Amino acid sequence: MPRYRLTIEYDGTGLVGWQRQPNGLSVQEILETAFERFCGEPVTVWGSGRTDAGVHALAQVAHVDLPRAYPPETIRDAVNFHARPHAVVLLGAAEAAPDFDARRSARLRRYRYRILNRRPPPTLEAGRVWHVGTPLDVAAMHEAAQILVGRHDFTTFRDTLCQAKSPVKTLDRLDVSRRGEEVWIEAEARSFLHHQVRNMAGSLKFVGIHRWSAEDLRAALEARDRRRGGPTAPAEGLYLVEVVY
Repeated sequence: MPRYRLTIEYDGTGLVGWQRQPNGLSVQEILETAFERFCGEPVTVWGSGRTDAGVHALAQVAHVDLPRAYPPETIRDAVNFHARPHAVVLLGAAEAAPDFDARRSARLRRYRYRILNRRPPPTLEAGRVWHVGTPLDVAAMHEAAQILVGRHDFTTFRDTLCQAKSPVKTLDRLDVSRRGEEVWIEAEARSFLHHQVRNMAGSLKFVGIHRWSAEDLRAALEARDRRRGGPTAPAEGLYLVEVVY
């Protein structure tokens, strides 16, 4: 069975996340239904990682084994036709080696968290940003964020239901920058804990409004206690930007 690498864009609004679940519609279910309508057989679409309910993706990566070979453009166009009207789009398909695994072969994942930092609430970007009306000190946020870069026990920024075997992760990059009315938090690592990026974003907001200092963030990290961390930022501001192989 030929294997294909897929690149997927989606708006997570109203979906239960990437993984197929009994309690609602997922990105995986939308794609698998579209593939079955296209090729006439049930298939499993394996993602590079799970995204939570409400989280978006600019370039999620997945792989799928199909019953026979198809031109990549045919796969892309047929799946997009059958996935309508859902906001899930196959940006491209490419032939992959038999041992390519979207999750296990990944070397780096990039996430972006978008904060709309202005007094008026969003209209066009509603459901796609976290609205924070209080002015944020971006320089202080970026400086504090560097405390989290490197290999640490991230228990403070881990969801209590996280199923990862270890809370120790290596965070390669965590940058905070202003883009007009938006503040972007950009994180890179090989893998992340459940809610790690959203919990870091919530804690960095505390720094941005001067509720916390950089040393408060360091103390929270070293406490290794979720109760010492900031709030979990809303899912709608989070985007899976890229998966590097």
